[in-house]
Amino acid sequence: MDHATVVPLLFLEDYLNDFELVRVGLSGLSIADHYRLGEAISAVADKTDKRIVMIASGDLSHKLTAEGPYGFSPEGPKFDKELMECFEDADFLRMMTIKPEICESAAECGHRSFVIMAGAFDRRNVDAHVLSYEGPFGVGYGVATFEGEGSDSDRDFLDKLEAIEDKEYHERLDKEDPYVKLARLSVETFVKTGQYAPLPNNLPADMMDKRAGVFVSLHEHGRLRGCIGTTEPTQANIALEIIANGVSACSRDPRFPPVQPEELKYLVYKVDVLEPAEKISSEDELDPKVYGVIVEKGSRRGLLLPDLEGVDSVAQQVSIAKQKAGIAENESVQLYRFKVVRHS
Repeated sequence: MDHATVVPLLFLEDYLNDFELVRVGLSGLSIADHYRLGEAISAVADKTDKRIVMIASGDLSHKLTAEGPYGFSPEGPKFDKELMECFEDADFLRMMTIKPEICESAAECGHRSFVIMAGAFDRRNVDAHVLSYEGPFGVGYGVATFEGEGSDSDRDFLDKLEAIEDKEYHERLDKEDPYVKLARLSVETFVKTGQYAPLPNNLPADMMDKRAGVFVSLHEHGRLRGCIGTTEPTQANIALEIIANGVSACSRDPRFPPVQPEELKYLVYKVDVLEPAEKISSEDELDPKVYGVIVEKGSRRGLLLPDLEGVDSVAQQVSIAKQKAGIAENESVQLYRFKVVRHS
């Protein structure tokens, strides 16, 4: 039980005391999967003779003001404004297509809850009323009511969402450079066949003639789905390094289960080609937007790439790298810095 459950129930019990409760949690699954859950809830509700209400609860942005407990992000007020407009118009498709990067930067926690609710109204006309919005303590809270008013076949938002996602997938393919295309080929070939992809013809000379450490990162629905790399070259050239690390990123990252075929069209790729690392004497020589960092203590070594979302200070960058290496915060380390050429 978390605040998103306890708080609405606390108020609800002021008005009702004879009701049954089914608590539904959220997950890291896709927006479409949460919408399908709402559809399933609605299908079950239609088969009962009970009066059923869904309370879709969760905070909006946690980053509305610099004075708030989570600080400020420009995306915070933007996210709240857009979401409240979606509520006012019952524009669930617009709500479902808010970019994951915006949700992440806004530090929201209710979006998927609202998507489950939207799924419960699939192909139904909706009477929507916004009751209030406020942002005390730098955290946004919106209250609205939605009531179904007969069927509306045009509000088939899951079909519309899948059409948008298909379009975005093909647009990504058109924009990918040879480094990202090769990473995608590596992952898709391995996931579908269990085999390493052969080297394509006509790759750029830099990929065939040079050696370097490479990191391949996979994101799905705005969240990390796998990231594996090498700090120094282990293959005959960059192209083979990308293929090897693409396979590792999709199947051997211990933080995630192996990528499944049905996920492939949702994956977004980044390929970071590392320049040689240089030893430095202090944190004063670091800049998390420009340099990646390597921390070293005996045989323990941790690396963090540069210019990562949410990593804004040197102290934070070094701390995360230490955590990855199993090095305590108070332990002294040898520092290295490096630059990358990022392909995305």
